[in-house]
Amino acid sequence: MIHSECIEQYLTNQLWTSKLNFKMAKANSGNNKKKQFQPSPGGIAYVALLRTADKMKTYFETIFAPFEITGQQYNVLRILRGAEPEGLPTLTIAERMIERAPGITRMIDRLEAKGLVGRELRPTDRRYAYCRVTEKGLNLLELLDEPVEVANQTAFHGLSETELEQLTALLMKTRQTHESDLEESK
Repeated sequence: MIHSECIEQYLTNQLWTSKLNFKMAKANSGNNKKKQFQPSPGGIAYVALLRTADKMKTYFETIFAPFEITGQQYNVLRILRGAEPEGLPTLTIAERMIERAPGITRMIDRLEAKGLVGRELRPTDRRYAYCRVTEKGLNLLELLDEPVEVANQTAFHGLSETELEQLTALLMKTRQTHESDLEESK
């Protein structure tokens, strides 16, 4: 009895499946000219921007790797060199980063362990630890200045000076639009 019920259920499922497949095939037969998805110009620009940014980031990481730092760590050192001799609080560094870095404290811990950054508490403001680039960090930045500049030129060697200015203006305009959108949503 149970065996015949199983067979009946199986045959019923097979019948429904074949009917469903037939209906789907019939519905699709008139749609042989399926409309293919066409991304918008904004979608194309978005993908191009992300792919280019990924290529650039990978390219620049090859410059920093022999010095055992990442691009984000280089960015922190560069920010702190610009803030000499006062230094900066950790959160201010995070605000100035090119890429958002949620683990800024851990990143500074690693730079401090390498002797590239130092922290100090100020008697006038004990709420914040101020970070400063060390002499070793400044020496590393000096070593990297030329390779980074060569990489900047090489990365954009396919563009004329005018095209670079246009690209920069368009990217800044796009970013400013989103920065003002974020301010309005707060």
